[in-house]
Amino acid sequence: MSSGDVKTNSKHKEGRSFTIDYDRDTFVMDGKDFRYVAGSFHYFRALPQTWRTKLKTLRAGGLNAVDLYVQWSLHNPKENQYVWDGIANIKDVIEAAIEADLYVILRPGPYICAEIDNGGLPYWLFTKYPGIQVRTSDANYLKEVATWYEKLMSQLTPYMYGNGGPIIMVQLENEYGAFGKCDKPYLNFLKEETEKYTQGKAVLFTVDRPYGNEMECGQVPGVFVTTDFGLMTDEEVDTHKAKLRSVQPNGPLVNTEFYTGWLTHWQESNQRRPAEPLANTLRKMLHDGWNVDFYMYFGGTNFGFWAGANDWGLGKYMADITSYDYDAPMDEAGDPTMKYTIFRNIIGEYIELPAVPVPDRAPKIKHNPVQLTSVDNILSSSSRNLLGSPERKSNQLMTFEELDQNSGFVLYETTLPKLTRDPSQLTINDLRDRAQVYVDEFYVGTLSRENAINSLPISAGWGSKLSILVENQGRINFDVLDDYKGILGNVTIQIYNEPYYEELSDWTITGYSFENFDKLKQLADTVTGGQGVNGRGMAIHGPVIFKGNLIIDSSPIRDTYIDMTGWGKGFIMVNGFNLGRYWPVIGPQVTTYLPKELLNEGSNEIILVEQQRAPTDKLIHFTDSAILDEA
Repeated sequence: MSSGDVKTNSKHKEGRSFTIDYDRDTFVMDGKDFRYVAGSFHYFRALPQTWRTKLKTLRAGGLNAVDLYVQWSLHNPKENQYVWDGIANIKDVIEAAIEADLYVILRPGPYICAEIDNGGLPYWLFTKYPGIQVRTSDANYLKEVATWYEKLMSQLTPYMYGNGGPIIMVQLENEYGAFGKCDKPYLNFLKEETEKYTQGKAVLFTVDRPYGNEMECGQVPGVFVTTDFGLMTDEEVDTHKAKLRSVQPNGPLVNTEFYTGWLTHWQESNQRRPAEPLANTLRKMLHDGWNVDFYMYFGGTNFGFWAGANDWGLGKYMADITSYDYDAPMDEAGDPTMKYTIFRNIIGEYIELPAVPVPDRAPKIKHNPVQLTSVDNILSSSSRNLLGSPERKSNQLMTFEELDQNSGFVLYETTLPKLTRDPSQLTINDLRDRAQVYVDEFYVGTLSRENAINSLPISAGWGSKLSILVENQGRINFDVLDDYKGILGNVTIQIYNEPYYEELSDWTITGYSFENFDKLKQLADTVTGGQGVNGRGMAIHGPVIFKGNLIIDSSPIRDTYIDMTGWGKGFIMVNGFNLGRYWPVIGPQVTTYLPKELLNEGSNEIILVEQQRAPTDKLIHFTDSAILDEA
């Protein structure tokens, strides 16, 4: 049955049903057997002006459904604040899916992982409820989930398949078995909350990995069970099928996350996956009757500060890169890749392909370099006044969450005691995540959670004012529970020759959230010639704000990539939109994707905050292709 019936029947509820025939191991849509091949599409990683084009490309690839995660933290960034427009217009995403002739598999979480900061859970939960146990039956968490679902799901009820809409399936939680809590009261609560809005008009399901007891842990009575896995041998696919059948003896087979690539962290090589072995696994699954959902089919970009992090339970923190290209069938810009063509051909062996033309790759452009000028450093009095939060005085260090701050930086300052040891060892205990240390506003070194470096020498005579600028590099997104940011322990310094460490106190604390672009623009427009970089391009007095203008004097405007070669570490904004973090000196990502929808004919304002170093010519370059593999 064609998914075209979504649009045809969208206003006719009578007779519409999507169910499971467990005796015949199949989905049934309006009385007829149904099978789907779907693809994950993260609307929050693409500009809304591009959703329709990208979903049409997805449909042209042979898919008849789109998988949509919902990012709670995007829609509910502050307590009692809700956002439903722009990139957060979830209803428009679903309307775009209808227009593209796609069914919808809705995955509202509330936890989604997705390599998004905190797995999509809003940071303010930890501000409001210190010590909250998310993803459990903690009463405070349940209360907030119920409030969130009332705001979100009440909007989506009309889009359930039985009500005339495209949503055929709705997920409970996400890979809950991997979390290891096995909190059945929580899962049952989530089922009841979800059913308030699905009302039997869409199929509820879970997804868990086929390892150990994870499926059993994440299983909910009366809820359909699916699994996920990527590149496998034929024998491994059969093993995973057997595991699924041990938990759910009958029903259609579903791989909800067939991994087309993999996520990538800074300081490692790009985690690409070869096409041909994946194609073999895809053909095996389709031959054996599986329903398949590609993760990812289109990945996109971690705009702003939304990129998450992992530690895989090993205690090694790893921050995710800004690009979420994922080596997917559609690349970061939404263009078809070789995998797209290969997968489409295989899908066509089992499901009739739609009469939708496969689009060509959209042309890109390489602009002339742009000269930037330094504006000020963020530790200056003018920057503190405009960009910083009101100073907080405290004997104890405060986390981002205690300061009610999502991301950006927090500056901790105090006076050093008289040092009788030269050098003396400064130690930050439980740093989350990266600290640049200054004495009398001169840079002395960087400490890193990623690299397990938490101490550095301070020489007597360097000065007395200690400034520690801590960057939130992204909250852990997998197996998440409590990735608070800032300095969670204390700061000590060894001031005598014997092993005696004095704990520092009397802190002045300032937050730099960089949520308000207008203030950053005001600083860039009013302050010029402030402290910047030295003759070697080093930011020795604190992160430096740079500005410049990209002039576009011809149309049509095209996508482009900013080549950050020569720069150190920071984030970049174009026309007030935060494109995300860059870190080319360590890689593997060198370019920053700049969609044409953010650009205007004429002048385009570029502002970046550079934490480490700038090229001596202060130029940023542009290219017409992504550079994501320079590890």
